[in-house]
Amino acid sequence: MSALQPTSRLSLALVLLLASAWAPSAGAEESGREAGKHFQRGVALYSEADYRAALVEFKRAYALSPNAAVLYNVGETEYQLQDYAGALITFEKYLGESSPLETHRAEVESNVDVLKARVGHVTITTTPPGADVTIDDQAIGKTPLDKAVLVSVGHRRIIASMAGRLPVTRYVDVATDDNLSISLQLPAQESAAQTTATGASSSTASTEIPSYSRTGATLRTVGWISTGVLAAGAATFGILALEDSGDLKSAQGTFPTSQDTLSHYASLTTRYSILADSLGAGALIIGGITLVSTLTSHSSSAALQGSTGGTRVMVGPGSARLEVTF
Repeated sequence: MSALQPTSRLSLALVLLLASAWAPSAGAEESGREAGKHFQRGVALYSEADYRAALVEFKRAYALSPNAAVLYNVGETEYQLQDYAGALITFEKYLGESSPLETHRAEVESNVDVLKARVGHVTITTTPPGADVTIDDQAIGKTPLDKAVLVSVGHRRIIASMAGRLPVTRYVDVATDDNLSISLQLPAQESAAQTTATGASSSTASTEIPSYSRTGATLRTVGWISTGVLAAGAATFGILALEDSGDLKSAQGTFPTSQDTLSHYASLTTRYSILADSLGAGALIIGGITLVSTLTSHSSSAALQGSTGGTRVMVGPGSARLEVTF
């Protein structure tokens, strides 16, 4: 493709557009003026290298006032966007609509020769037929398509969609002169609904039940650790109480022994005994709760889903009570 000079070329196309747009009818005259506005915006956007926006303006100008001069600029813009298939189609349409004396014909014919080496063909079928097909987000039509679709070389994305069915996406690599055949199977309506229901069920199972299970496992682990710590503490203070009890007996059998010494050993023995008993009771309570939780954790998943259970410990002055609900 030759180097582009948008200002001079597009300005010339604008003159041709406006010259051919004037007609006796007021409606055609208004349409021509509106087309000229879109064309001028397209020229400005093109000069700023905003080719996608320029293409929209040029296509709108052509829709309002069909003119080969506008087709030339549409093709040039598509070429800049590397939409080789689109540019080839537009330039061939330009050659069919423009005058043999049109100044850009030689350039466009040269571009067509280049573009023909940058496209391939894809034949698309769907099961069932009647699906809407897009290639790289551009609507192609509804299957069955009349002929193979002209596409630019490269990595192309094909999507087939139909109401009540899940869309199907296929990626293909198209090389020059390829003639590929793509068949797309759209899932049946029942399969789509079943997939949705299965996805919802799996989501519930993976978010609720495992979360409950992980929480229960964590609490059981903490329970067994706490039981072990309390039991170890009870054993330690029990040993200390026995040692101080032995020292108390030894002091009582020794003469002379002061009352303060006897009181000291007696106080330590009592204190350590109380601590050992309290820690032992705590170990029994928490150990019992954890044991019940461990045993009930092996219940079936149906029982877990169909009922809610809980374990509660009620501790008060001089009493402790364990409540387990199923």
